[in-house]
Amino acid sequence: MPQTETPGTEAAPRTRLRWWTELPLIVLVYACYSAGRLLARGDVTTAVDHGLAILRIEKFLHINAEHPLNRLFRSQAWIGVPADFWYASLHYVVTPAILVWLFRSRAVRYRAARTWLMTSTFMGLIGFTLLPTCPPRLLSAGHGFVDTMAQYSSYGWWGGEASAPRGMGGMTNQYAAMPSLHVGWALWCGVMLWRHGGTRLAKTAGVVYPLVTTLVVMGTANHYFLDAVAGAAVMGVGLLLTPLVMRGADRARVWFTARVPLLPADSPGASASIVSGGCQTSPGERIPRQRESRLRPGTDPGASPSDAGDGAPAAAR
Repeated sequence: MPQTETPGTEAAPRTRLRWWTELPLIVLVYACYSAGRLLARGDVTTAVDHGLAILRIEKFLHINAEHPLNRLFRSQAWIGVPADFWYASLHYVVTPAILVWLFRSRAVRYRAARTWLMTSTFMGLIGFTLLPTCPPRLLSAGHGFVDTMAQYSSYGWWGGEASAPRGMGGMTNQYAAMPSLHVGWALWCGVMLWRHGGTRLAKTAGVVYPLVTTLVVMGTANHYFLDAVAGAAVMGVGLLLTPLVMRGADRARVWFTARVPLLPADSPGASASIVSGGCQTSPGERIPRQRESRLRPGTDPGASPSDAGDGAPAAAR
């Protein structure tokens, strides 16, 4: 009985992926992400207005969990310091590590997973551009937030300007809070661990990592709760768009290869026939006109080669 494959579970990509093509692609996307954060600085007054509007909505809905978490993190160093390390480093470590793991051991799933991550990241850059947002830590002190990364900066490499190393705060956009790609990337990592981890420990990590990251971004006063929700929503839309993006990439590859020959004209495989002595023969025929003499009408199958035509070889004696 023939087996059919469930739609959406196609395994292998049509072209074999190579690390030397994947690595520059990942670097390019991250460079676009960093450049987008720099270019989309926006007006500070507008960013503050957006931040205050988000805070008012959360208070109206009674979902402003940032306040109690921030009070806990700033009063308990044994919680606040690890949280700052978590925020400043793990998204730079865990996300690339899972990409490498998928590439090496889950190659049939890698392309879709990578496309999902990249599509969502570009959508996040659009959000930074259209909606510059002041994070809670940059609001005036009257709103009750403390920047824990500035408070505990003596414990790590960061300063008081987001998670940037000391003296490099000018190289980042501090008003790129909506959506939270910290949460979005952590959610992507969690899904990959849950679906492909294969062990109970991996599935547990797949649940814990995005949940703890959500608490960390709020407790350190780097994001509002609605920033985290927007980060998850961006990943959801990116997941829906991934099949369209992959089909578009396949069409672009076909269009490109149709215009750029894969084999040079003088390569051994460029010609399907063998030319010998001025007579063209098909592959597998070593004697010119062999097929013609074999298929000539009226030829007796038992006749000698000399009866088949003038060009046939004489019989061996």
